Amino acid sequence: MDYAIGDVQGCFKTLQALLKKIQFRLDSDRLFFLGDVVNRGRNSLEVLRLIYSNRDNMQMVLGNHDFHLLVCAMTERSPNKKDTFQDILAASDKATLLDYLLERPLAIENDNALLVHAGVPPQWGINDVLENSKLVEKNLKSIDVQNFLSKMYSNSPFTWHDQLTNEEKLRYTINALMRMRFCKSNGELEFTHKNFDQPPPNYFPWFTHKKRQMKNQKIFFGHWSTLQDVKTDNIYPLDHGCIWGGKLSAFNLTKNVTISQQSLEH
Repeated sequence: MDYAIGDVQGCFKTLQALLKKIQFRLDSDRLFFLGDVVNRGRNSLEVLRLIYSNRDNMQMVLGNHDFHLLVCAMTERSPNKKDTFQDILAASDKATLLDYLLERPLAIENDNALLVHAGVPPQWGINDVLENSKLVEKNLKSIDVQNFLSKMYSNSPFTWHDQLTNEEKLRYTINALMRMRFCKSNGELEFTHKNFDQPPPNYFPWFTHKKRQMKNQKIFFGHWSTLQDVKTDNIYPLDHGCIWGGKLSAFNLTKNVTISQQSLEH
């Protein structure tokens, strides 16, 4: 069986209970984590070690919290007061775990499904997602990765166009695939608002635009915990707010059913 799992965010106890509930088997099952496996919860190190130790059966895309960990670990940027990944930064296997994160993709194709952390800009098709993701991934694997990371932590550019510099295109790709919630039909991004029913003026949830290029593509994503009850064709939001006392959910990609575990972290 193949499963897509929403934002774990260091909730190791709940993850263990969920894996028991779905009767996960290393010899036959695969897990695809939708990013944000670390931070906010108490046990980021245990979660990341579990995924790394079983990397033949467990894959993940990078989320904004995973990316934030890399930036704090490899540049002059300091963790925020709410960050809880200090256990990773102090771990004896820190270098191994960070190297693993640096090799993670921003998007994964699995049969007829696309897995990302936050979403896909409405003006992008599948090739745009994969090609731009690969450019970011190439830089994450480069010997100059520290310099690259130091330049990626910015909200701009908000809009994609062909005249952007390579650096700007990389930053837009990271922000769109890892941080986006609301945008305009041309892909102009907005990062302040989080409530689905309270969009900023002239912005809409990325998956509601009528001229969205990927309407026929199944997209699984996390990042937006207030979308639990949203029902839209081919859109599968799987961040069910485990870190906030909600649930951690796994979508069975083989049987098309969702299995959830109530948070055990609070």
